[in-house]
Amino acid sequence: MEHRREEESGLDGNSYNSDMEDEIIRKKNQEEEKAGEEEMSVERIFESKPVPSWQEQLTVRAFFVSLVVGVLFSFIVMKLNLTTGIIPSLNISAGLLGFFFTTAWTKFLAKSGLLKQPFTRQENTVIQTCVVAISGIAFSGFFPKMGGFGSYLFGMSEVVAKESDDVESSHDYKNPAIGWIIGFLFIVSFLGLFSVLPLRKIMIIDFKLTYPSGTATAHLINSFHTPEGAKLAKKQVRLLGKFFSFSFLWSFFQWFFAAGDDCGFKVFPTFGLKAQENMFFFDFSATYIGVGMICPYIINISLLLGGILSWGIMWPLLQTKEGDWYSADLPPKSIKGLQGYKIFIAIAMILGDGLYNFFKVISQTLLGLYYHLCHKDAIPVVAVANGRSSPNSSPPSYNDKRRAEFFLKDQIPTKFSLGGYIAIAAISTATLPHIFPQLKWYYIAVMYIVAPVMAFCNAYGCGLTDWSLASTYGKLAIFTIGAWAGGAHGGVIAGLAACGVMMNIVSTASDLMQDFKTGYLTLASPRSMFVSQVIGTAMGCVIAPCVFWLFYKAFDDLGQDGSEYPAPFALVYRNMAILGVDGISSLPKNCFLLCCIFFAAAVIVNLVRDVVGKRRARFIPIPMAMAIPLYLGPYFAIDMCIGSLILFIWERMNKAKADAFGPAVASGLICGDGIWVLPSSILAIAGVKQPICMRFLSRATNVKVDQFLGS
Repeated sequence: MEHRREEESGLDGNSYNSDMEDEIIRKKNQEEEKAGEEEMSVERIFESKPVPSWQEQLTVRAFFVSLVVGVLFSFIVMKLNLTTGIIPSLNISAGLLGFFFTTAWTKFLAKSGLLKQPFTRQENTVIQTCVVAISGIAFSGFFPKMGGFGSYLFGMSEVVAKESDDVESSHDYKNPAIGWIIGFLFIVSFLGLFSVLPLRKIMIIDFKLTYPSGTATAHLINSFHTPEGAKLAKKQVRLLGKFFSFSFLWSFFQWFFAAGDDCGFKVFPTFGLKAQENMFFFDFSATYIGVGMICPYIINISLLLGGILSWGIMWPLLQTKEGDWYSADLPPKSIKGLQGYKIFIAIAMILGDGLYNFFKVISQTLLGLYYHLCHKDAIPVVAVANGRSSPNSSPPSYNDKRRAEFFLKDQIPTKFSLGGYIAIAAISTATLPHIFPQLKWYYIAVMYIVAPVMAFCNAYGCGLTDWSLASTYGKLAIFTIGAWAGGAHGGVIAGLAACGVMMNIVSTASDLMQDFKTGYLTLASPRSMFVSQVIGTAMGCVIAPCVFWLFYKAFDDLGQDGSEYPAPFALVYRNMAILGVDGISSLPKNCFLLCCIFFAAAVIVNLVRDVVGKRRARFIPIPMAMAIPLYLGPYFAIDMCIGSLILFIWERMNKAKADAFGPAVASGLICGDGIWVLPSSILAIAGVKQPICMRFLSRATNVKVDQFLGS
C-alpha cells in the first residue's frame, strides 16, 4: 500500500499526498481487496452447505470405498516396491477413484430412495486420508515410509542375506512370516500418530505451515464438489478407466510370452544385444511409462543419466580391474567383487543426498521455529483463535476465520495423546524383543525417548518443504543401533528392525499433519481425520502383509538379482546394516575411496542446485535419483523417459488438456498393470505356466541352436 501511494504522488509531481487523499486511497484499496477475496473465497462457495459433525463424516460407505481403493493401491505400491522402488504420488488417483466410487454409490441410493446422507467434501477427505494410510503401510523404496516390504523388512530375509554374500552376517536373518509381520506393524505403526497430535494447532493454525501435498489434495477435493469440478472429474475417471483396461489387457497379452526368466517383451533388445547385456533396453512396461508421466522431468533425466554413467562407463571400466582390485574367482553376486562397487557407491550417493537434505531441512526448521517464536505477534491466525485482531497483522480473511472456527471446534485432549504414546511405547518395548531378540528393550526405550523430537522435526520440515526425511532417520537408526549391538549380537537384524521402528514414527507424524492440513482446508474435523488415519493404518497393517505374502508365495525368485521382482532396496538396506556393523572392512579394494568421492559429489551437486536457484536447478540432476540405476540398470529409466516424452509432446500440443488429463492417463496405466499382479499371482500359485517363451538370440547363436536341433 505504501508503494501504491508513492506511485500516486509520483504521477502528479507532488512530494506528498494529503491525509484525505491517503484515506481515500486506503479505503479504495481495502474495498478492492475485499471484493477480490469475496470473488475468490472458497468457503463462500460452500457457505450454504451445512458441515456435518465429526461422527457424520465417518460413514460406513467411506470406509468401504477406502478399503476397496486401498487394496488396489496396495497391489500397485507393492509391485513398484519389489521392482525398482520408485513410487510416484498417487494422491490424485486416490482422490479420483474415491470420488468416483462414492458418487456412484450415492447416485444409486438416491435413485432407490435410500440415500440418507449426501456425499460431502468432508467425507471425501476422510476417504482420502484412509486410503493414503492403507497404502502408506505398503510404501517403501525411493523415499521409504512405513511398511518397508521392499527395504528393511525383506532385507532381513535369508534370500537377501544370500544375495549380499556376506559370510559373517549370513546367519543373521529372519524370514518373512505373515504372523510376526502383522504383529510388528500393529506394534509400531501408531506411535507416530500420538507423538505430534498435541501440536496440530501450533503447526496448522499458529505457524500456518503450507504442507504443499496436503494443500494440493484439499484443493483437488474442493474442486470435485463444485459443479465444474464434478464434470471434469467424470471425464478424468472415464479416461482413467480406458487406459486402465488397455494396460491390464496389455499385461495379460505379455504374460503368454514370458515362460522363462529371459523370455518375453521385457527382454526385447531395443538397442541391440550388447546394449541389452548392459541393461539398456525398453521393456514395454505400462507402469513405468505412467510413472514417468507423473514424475518431474528432472527425476527421469537424472535416472537415465545415472544409468548411462554407471552401466555405460563406470562398470565396464571396473570390469577391467578384475584380478587386480577384486578376485576373478568370486561369484557374480559377491559384495567383495563388482557387485560391491555397485551397491556401496549407490549407498554413498543416497547417504550424501539424504544427509545434505537432512541438515538443510533441520536448519530450515530451526530458523523457522526461531522466526515464529520471535514474531508471535505477527501470526495472524492466532487472532482468530483468540477472537481479537493483532495490531501487527492484517485482518483475517473469511476463509481463515471459517476454517479456524471448525478446526478448533472438535478438540482432542492432550492427556489422550500423551497417554496413548506412553501406553503404546510401553507395550512395544515389552513385545518387540520377542519378535526380534537382537533388538534389546533398552535400544527401543532410547529410540522412543528421542523419537518425538525427530517426529516433530520431520513434521515441521515437511510442512515447510514437502520433503519427508523418514528414510534418513531410518538410516541413522540402522547405523547407530547396528553399531551398538555389534555383529556378534545380531547387529544386522537389530539395525534393520530399529530402522523400521524409527521410520514408522517419523513418517506417520508427517502424514498426520498433512492430513490435518487437508482437513483444515476442507472443514473436516481433526477428530474425523485422526480416526480415519487410525482405521486406515489398522487396515494397512493387515492388507499390506497379505499382499506381500501373495507375492512371496507366488514368485519363487522374489528378491533375486535378475528376477521379475528383485526388491533392490532390500539388498541396499541390508548392506547398509552390514556396513554399520562391520565398518569399511566389508568393502572391496578402493571402494571406500570411490564411495567418498561419490558422497562428496552428491553433496556438492545438491549445494549447487540450491545456490543457482530454482530456475536453473531444473537442469541439474538429482543425486538420489542418479543412484538408483547404479544397481538396477537404466532399463526402467528408459520407460520413464518415454512417459516424459509423451507428456512433453502432449503439453506442446495442448497444455490445458495435458494438465487436466495427464495424471488420469498415467494413473490408468499404473493401475491396470499393477492390478494384473493379482490374477498373475493366482495363476502362479495354481501352477498355471505361460505357454510361450519369446527369446532373442544373435545370428551366430541361432546358427548353433539350429545345428544342435538338427543333429
